[in-house]
Amino acid sequence: MIAVSISKPIHILLVDDNPNNLKVLSEAIQGCGWKALMATDGESAIEQTEYAPPDLILLDVMMAGIDGFETCRRLKTNPITQNIPVIFMTALSDSTDKVAGLEIGAVDYITKPFQQEEVIARLKLHLKISHLTRTLEERVQERTAELTQSLEQLQQSQLQLIQSEKMSTLGQMVAGIGHEINNPVGFVGGNFSHIEEYVKDLLRLVSLQQQKLPQPDTEIEELVEEIDLEYLAEDLPKLLTSMRQGITRLKDISLSLRTFARADISSQVDFQIHEGIDSTLMLLKHRLKGKGDRPKIQVVTQYGELPPISCYPGQLIQVFMNIIANAIDAFDELNLNHSYQEIAACPNIITITTSVDSQQQTVTICIQDNGPGMLAEVQARIFEPSFTTKPVGKGTGLGLAISYQIIVDKHNGQVNCFSIPGEGTKFIITLPM
Repeated sequence: MIAVSISKPIHILLVDDNPNNLKVLSEAIQGCGWKALMATDGESAIEQTEYAPPDLILLDVMMAGIDGFETCRRLKTNPITQNIPVIFMTALSDSTDKVAGLEIGAVDYITKPFQQEEVIARLKLHLKISHLTRTLEERVQERTAELTQSLEQLQQSQLQLIQSEKMSTLGQMVAGIGHEINNPVGFVGGNFSHIEEYVKDLLRLVSLQQQKLPQPDTEIEELVEEIDLEYLAEDLPKLLTSMRQGITRLKDISLSLRTFARADISSQVDFQIHEGIDSTLMLLKHRLKGKGDRPKIQVVTQYGELPPISCYPGQLIQVFMNIIANAIDAFDELNLNHSYQEIAACPNIITITTSVDSQQQTVTICIQDNGPGMLAEVQARIFEPSFTTKPVGKGTGLGLAISYQIIVDKHNGQVNCFSIPGEGTKFIITLPM
């Protein structure tokens, strides 16, 4: 018997148009405890193997109808039967015929008239080889599945490590920058109202002196003309207004940096999503504004009535940053082939829409652009770690993979991408409230 443990009975299909051969072989096979199946022609043999595949086939070469070679050829082209071992039985002694049979897919030859002991020995050998082959394939599949799972776990661990390290280092740096900006901005902002009052007082004084002293001396007249007092009095308030706007912008940037750098990695807090989106747009404003070769990228926000949700604000802002920055990169790449006038006629637009589903208790953030879009094969891989379409040095391929992990693993949400080449790309993020 075979030196391996087989739980189910062994079935061997005998294909021969000689009833005497079938009887002799069947008795020998049953004597070994195996089950004998029989067919007298190639067509019926093929039909049997399709609905009840045997463990091995003993196939006569010379038969009425289709011969053994054609039968074997059909068996090997059928996915259901192609892995069943086939042993030819033949009275032929020509080595060319044997080679042809082996090339078709047979595993061995038994020459007629055959000895039962030889037949049984060869059957045992090929049944054992077949069993070992199947076992090896199963082990390989199991091992491959284990390695694939281990690789996925390793990639997830690496992403978590990169994400944590990145947020920790970036958070500390951004918090420090925000603090350094906040101190001088606070000082200038606090004193600016006094400067405005001082300037107003001085201009009032100059105006009053001009009224009271209509005939100033020559030196004063020369100085008034030199400094263009009339223009100075008109322009100085405008400069102060611009400076106040600059201070307000610096305060907004400082606030955005502090929001981005919130130390909330280990626990969730209630956070207003719109605040995170606005902070992201503030930090990316320098990339959205117009340049010499293109108009500004327009941002349209359509905010719904969202309640604060429990989340990791810094991480969500990182997701918004990755998606919007990718849209800007796509516009920059697209604009290389278009003139300023062409872009102005069909402006670059990023539309951000938010909504709430009270029944599902979820909020949805949709970030859509009218950029170049993506091919289906690219779209299918965008959340894979290290996959990028950007040139070397322009991207790591981790941005969207980390974004996916933040939304799905950290927030139990969903993120989906829909893109049409030539029309644009849409990211839909769904988060539980």
